[in-house]
Order: sequence, then C-alpha cells, then structure tokens
Amino acid sequence: MTNRPLTHPAHPPAALPPPCPPSPPGQPPLPRTPVLCLQGITKRFGAVEALLDVSVQVHEGEVVGLVGDNAAGKSTLAKVIAGALQPDTGLIELGGEPVQIGSPSSAHALGIATVFQDLALCENLDVTANLFLGRELKRSGLMHDGQMEAHTRSVLHDLRANIPSIHTPLNQLSAGQRQAVAIARTLIGRPRLVVLDEPTSSLSVAQTAEVLTHIERLRDLGLGVIFISHNLTDVRAVADRIEVLRHGQNNGTFGPDAAQSDLIGAITGATRFGGLGG
Repeated sequence: MTNRPLTHPAHPPAALPPPCPPSPPGQPPLPRTPVLCLQGITKRFGAVEALLDVSVQVHEGEVVGLVGDNAAGKSTLAKVIAGALQPDTGLIELGGEPVQIGSPSSAHALGIATVFQDLALCENLDVTANLFLGRELKRSGLMHDGQMEAHTRSVLHDLRANIPSIHTPLNQLSAGQRQAVAIARTLIGRPRLVVLDEPTSSLSVAQTAEVLTHIERLRDLGLGVIFISHNLTDVRAVADRIEVLRHGQNNGTFGPDAAQSDLIGAITGATRFGGLGG
C-alpha cells in the first residue's frame, strides 16, 4: 500500500475545513465539491456533548481517516452519517446539496453505505445471500439467483477479495474474509460514500493487509471513504487525510506522513490545534 501525498503540507496540521462551498443557483456543483460535507455537527445526549461543532469533508476518490481516543465521538459521527442518529444542529451536504439523513434506509437511498464493527452479516448464509440480504433481485416474484451470483462475482473481483467460493457459508470464512464480504455488500447499492468503523479490529497482520487493500480499491473505484480506526499504522497506510476528534471536537487535520508524535498529541490532548481539544 502506498501513501497518497496531500496537495498541502501535512506538517504542521492544516486548518479546519472551510464551510461547504456553495454552487451558483441553477448550476451544477462546482468541481471538487465534496461528496460529503459536515459542518458544525453537534449531538447531545442529555448533558453529555458527544459531538460539538464537528466539520469534516470527504471527496470522491479520497480516504479520510477518522481517529481519536475512546469516547472521542467517532462512532457517534458514523451513526449520524448513517442515519442512525440525528444531529441536534449542523449542516450535512452530499454533492453540494443539503440533505437530511432521517434513517439508515434514507442513507442507503442517498448513496451512503456503512459497515459497523458487528458487520450485520448472517453466519449461516453464503456470500451471495449476505451481499443481497434484504435487497434480493427478483423476477416474476422469484429470486433471480443467476443475476445475484454474477453481480457478487463482479463485486468481489472489483475488490480483489480472496473468497474461495460465493457459495461458502460465512461461518466457514476467516475474520478477514467476512470483513471483505461486509465491504463488498456496500457496493451492491452503488454508493458514493462508504463509512468503515474499525474494519481492521482483531484481525491478523495478513488479514489486515487484505482489508487495507479493499479500502484502496474503494478509493480506486472513485468512492469517498471514511476509515475509522484506533490503529494509526493502518490509517496512515491508506488515508489521504487524517481527521482527529477529541472530546467530540475537531482537534487537527493531518496528512498520512505527519509525525506520529503530532497525531498522538492531538488524540491525547497534549497538543491543541485550532483552539480545540485539550
């Protein structure tokens, strides 16, 4: 895996993302409009501020690493993007257009796919059945098995996933192969943004390398990717940009070649960036 350099210096960290760029009335979005733009996202649970004025941008063909310590707000932000939680305040834009993501089904309809840590797969079903679970292709009221199998092979080929057979039950696959199936499932709905929550957690070195390759393939396919992880080595291997959250706030934007000490400082609060964190 190769690091992709930023177009701006990665050290010291860049400023926080600017407001979502507007498009002229009646005209298509300007070039390089982010596929996703979050601006000023705040989410409270009673007196607890899980997210406070968080801003993140993701472009097509870009992997954005989202890192932070426990309770930094990473999973909460993922759930907001996935439609599982609604922000109290803030702006969400997809392709330059303001949207409300009211539910996971709304997120899917908008082209947002999310893989959470539990994967949400069925161990007793085979690879094809898992990819199309709840989205089965039918013809005259009957399952169109041949079309689903052909599409499964195509998606796994695009990801370069090492799966022995599309008819193999999930419980016979390794943890890395099951993660590959979960990532492949995101491509069934032709998404423009994929959010991966700790996809390399508890994997072996070899399995982690395979999953990181799948993430690179998502970028090569032109998708925007948010890669949430505690593992800075994994994030630096594939991310084009790294966003740090601390106590539910932005606390630094870095390139993949940023000094490890700067990343750790932003995560722990030893260093403050942009007046946030600490």
